[in-house]
Amino acid sequence: MSRALLVVDVQNGFVNPFTAHVPDRVRRLIERGEHDPVLFTRFVNTENGPYGRFLDWHACAEPPETDLAPALAPLAAPDLVFTKPGFTGIPDDLAARLRDLAPRSVAVVGIDTDMCVLKVAMDVFDLGIKPVVLVDCCASTAGLQAHLAGLAVLARNIGADQLQDAGLANGYLGAPPEST
Repeated sequence: MSRALLVVDVQNGFVNPFTAHVPDRVRRLIERGEHDPVLFTRFVNTENGPYGRFLDWHACAEPPETDLAPALAPLAAPDLVFTKPGFTGIPDDLAARLRDLAPRSVAVVGIDTDMCVLKVAMDVFDLGIKPVVLVDCCASTAGLQAHLAGLAVLARNIGADQLQDAGLANGYLGAPPEST
């Protein structure tokens, strides 16, 4: 089996100037055809959940913020999109799917490196599956420093060898400058 790909929270509510390059990179990665299956998560900020109660943050509660980014939506079969509330990395139905698939490794990409990507990669690790974070297909809504902090924590917790480059960054460490 090819390596599975898990696309984490590349949705409208998380696309900003620091992450705007991620949907296109992930689309190009998928179009290479190197991963099977391609699974997606989308974060939904649930009513009465911890974000609203503890942080007074109420965004990403409904469409269009919870919809996958337009570059990816046509590539996501409904049965391969898994909804996750809060910091839940891998919801139960996705964990069950991964156990059934039993891939040797799962490539993890998406938004936010320092939060959801980190949690998902560590959950994949806890399932006994090797997570491989493709660093050039991840970013943080809080910017490059948060992205790098997430990578530092991931290197320590899942192993630096599991942080790899997909070759889609065109030489840029963070978000590329806007073309003029």
